[in-house]
Amino acid sequence: MSRLPAGDSAASLCFSVVPEEAGQRLDVFLGARPEIGSRSRAAALIEAGLVEVNGAKAAKSRLLSPGDQVGVRLPVSKPMPPSTVTAVTVVYEDEWLLVVDKPAGMPVHPAPGHAAGTLVQVLAGHGLAGGEEHRPGVVHRLDKDTSGLLVLAKDPATHRALVDLIGQRRVERHYLALVHGGFKALRGTIDAPVGRDPVQRRSMAIGGVAARSARTHFTVVERLGDYTLVDVRLETGRTHQVRVHFLAIGHPVAGDPLYSRRDPLGLGRQFLHSHRLSFLHPVTKEQLTFACSLPPDLATVLDRLREEHRSRLADAK
Repeated sequence: MSRLPAGDSAASLCFSVVPEEAGQRLDVFLGARPEIGSRSRAAALIEAGLVEVNGAKAAKSRLLSPGDQVGVRLPVSKPMPPSTVTAVTVVYEDEWLLVVDKPAGMPVHPAPGHAAGTLVQVLAGHGLAGGEEHRPGVVHRLDKDTSGLLVLAKDPATHRALVDLIGQRRVERHYLALVHGGFKALRGTIDAPVGRDPVQRRSMAIGGVAARSARTHFTVVERLGDYTLVDVRLETGRTHQVRVHFLAIGHPVAGDPLYSRRDPLGLGRQFLHSHRLSFLHPVTKEQLTFACSLPPDLATVLDRLREEHRSRLADAK
């Protein structure tokens, strides 16, 4: 391998095919190079037109011959401000997709007001692909201040398949939410359309502009005096669905700065965590199920609430 002169926007690499590598597919050959890291990333680079064989662009299925010269231009991202770089835990990764535990405070993709430090930028080296250019691999989203599990695609076909699974309601998504107030029943369903609030454009509302059907199922996990911990299962996935639905029934999510507007627990963000994700792998057809515990900020508040609740019960005896 030799390095070629590179401009400001890309690093260039060149690999020579040796006789033992003859007959390999281009994406397989590149994916085996440590500088590339995976076949999926190689495929993404090829589809982006950043790979040439003997000076000409080639398909990822191109079979290589001894002496072929494979050139690659690796995009060099501008460094993000240090304050916006946050570690992301990769829970699962294979050739086609990855599942991550997104931290709170991190937008999923660039948007007005959030140009850097997004999930897709932090995961750029994992070869995300499929969907819109500014949010490669994004199949579903979590709000910036919602933490937890998220699946992303690494090629367009897998992206389409995962989007279809969600559209068919075959991806099971569970959240843990701490909400204000108590419930008489152990479980319930909130079925109300969600659309853009006609007055507060940053907010969503029941029956708002261009409202779409939305259904949320919940089960009481723990009663903690003035608060209740609930397990929430999304049947649909509208913007702010959980937050808007619980506000609509008089139980706003604790700490929610947009819909609760009061934070007596000092959370600093909504107590909402995507803790369980289950779906059929679109390629291997294996049933995948993932779970992740509450992050420290939410766990600490919950432990405090439990201790206060136990104290109140003891005092009442």
